[in-house]
Amino acid sequence: MKPGTDPRILSLAAEVAKSPEQNVPVILLKLKEIINNTPLGSSELKKIKQDIYCYDLIRYCLLVLSQDCSRIQGGWTTISQLTQILSHCCVGLEPGEDAEEFYNELLPSAAENFLILGRQLQTCFINAAKGEEKDELLHFFHIVTDSLFWLVGGHVQLIQNVLQSDHFLHLLQTDNVQIGSTVMNMVQNILQINSGDLLRIEAKTLHSILDEVIFKLLSTPSPVLRSTATKLLLLMAESHQEILILLRLSACYKGLRSLLNKQKPGIEFRHEFRQLISLLSPKVYQEVEEQKLHQAACLIQAYWKGFQTRKRLKKLPSAVITLQRNFRFKRAKILLKLKRQKEEEYNRLQLQLEQQRAMRLSREVRLNMLEIVHPGQVEKHNREIEEKSALIIQKHWRGYRERKNFHQQKPSLVEYKAAVTLLPQALKFLAKRRTKKKLFAPWQGLRELTDARRVELKQHVDDYVRRHPSSQMSDVASRELHSQAQERLQHYFMGRALEDRAQQHRDALKAQISTNIEQLMKAPSLKEAEGKEPELFLSRSRPVAAKAKQAHLTTLKHIQAPWWKKLGEEAGDEIDVPKDELSIELGTLFIGGTKPP
Repeated sequence: MKPGTDPRILSLAAEVAKSPEQNVPVILLKLKEIINNTPLGSSELKKIKQDIYCYDLIRYCLLVLSQDCSRIQGGWTTISQLTQILSHCCVGLEPGEDAEEFYNELLPSAAENFLILGRQLQTCFINAAKGEEKDELLHFFHIVTDSLFWLVGGHVQLIQNVLQSDHFLHLLQTDNVQIGSTVMNMVQNILQINSGDLLRIEAKTLHSILDEVIFKLLSTPSPVLRSTATKLLLLMAESHQEILILLRLSACYKGLRSLLNKQKPGIEFRHEFRQLISLLSPKVYQEVEEQKLHQAACLIQAYWKGFQTRKRLKKLPSAVITLQRNFRFKRAKILLKLKRQKEEEYNRLQLQLEQQRAMRLSREVRLNMLEIVHPGQVEKHNREIEEKSALIIQKHWRGYRERKNFHQQKPSLVEYKAAVTLLPQALKFLAKRRTKKKLFAPWQGLRELTDARRVELKQHVDDYVRRHPSSQMSDVASRELHSQAQERLQHYFMGRALEDRAQQHRDALKAQISTNIEQLMKAPSLKEAEGKEPELFLSRSRPVAAKAKQAHLTTLKHIQAPWWKKLGEEAGDEIDVPKDELSIELGTLFIGGTKPP
């Protein structure tokens, strides 16, 4: 017995355990009164449902529903009430530790039992002769379908199980108008809760459902059944574009739109019928295709963004490692700082203890000295000690005062040092400015040059000309010198043109080498090379081709040589190739830019 269990549930479970099997269904009907007397949505109702599940009363209900109806006391009345009790107990129940068993075994079993009961009621309804009996059986069928809808509404994962069940397909394929409309109404209500499970069922089952709904729409004379089938088919087509495309393009439903145009809908479902026909039109199909392409583009973008995100997440460990390394470095730095602070505090305390110890020792020494000193000399000794103490206090006070004054005068001292540093630089700058000003100043003539000075300077010039007479050159010599200068100038310009062409040739060779290097860097491997890609790397130089062929033959001979010949060789050794073989191979070698021999 669990603590806090409702006594009504406890007594009911004990009564079920003690009673014979034929009385159990009637006893379980008391659960309906307990549930109805409890407020909906309250915590008390949840607790009662948990107690019912804990004492296996829900399993007893399942066992009763799986039995033969004729053996149950009360017949279909008891069974219909038990389906209501079972569906209400399962919705809103929190199974706790047995959640996996509850969701994977109990709920699918309950849904399957409801469908089996529906098939049994369908058979009894078809075989019944009296009108009152049919009405009663139809009422019980409505209760069972409502209980199934209530159970599916509380546990949406059961929709797929219900739609894929063979019993559901048999219920849907009935020819009876009342049973068929009830089943299709239930399917419509289920799809309004969650229509996504319709595409998760098998394709064969989906085709069977569509075939049956379309058959009822086109072949049934009953307006009620046709109205229900139209609404259900319209809901399925509007909810899923895949179903709409299937109805439009599939060979199984070819000509569906033309058949629908030939039908005469009733007043009750004329609007839904027109909507269905418009959905099957080519224009709507084109819009659906465009929307499908848009969804495909969105899906591709989603995959690409997911790929980029996963790529960034792969780089995340390195970032996390860097973050951890920085964090550990910072933490080590903080711990080192704390350690140093503790060491400084420890040293300070040790220093303080040493100072106290030294002070005690000094006082002990003083006391010992006072004991030694003569009583008449005590006052003199105390006066000397006081004078020494006063000198020490004055010394410390003066040092403190001077340090304080120094700190106050420190900004002025910094400004003075800055001024001393800047003054020579400023003087140098001003001197440079004055020098530049004098150099670029306009000529104002010689202000202090007098007439006597001019006569003296002219005399000096005449004496210099007289001592250094200039050489005379004839016209023929001048023309010859001019022609020589012209020839040298022409020779210079011709040589300059040749140098320019040589420089252009060198630049072209450099560009060609850069292009070849770039092609070699971007060249694919031999396995990936296709077409004429290898021909792009043929050399136009015979020496280069000969050297490449020699290296290739060396590698081939080294690979084909027996193992005992490689024992004394090293990785960098080269194998000599006879010149005859080399010349023979070069005779058939095609070199790019030349004609083959």
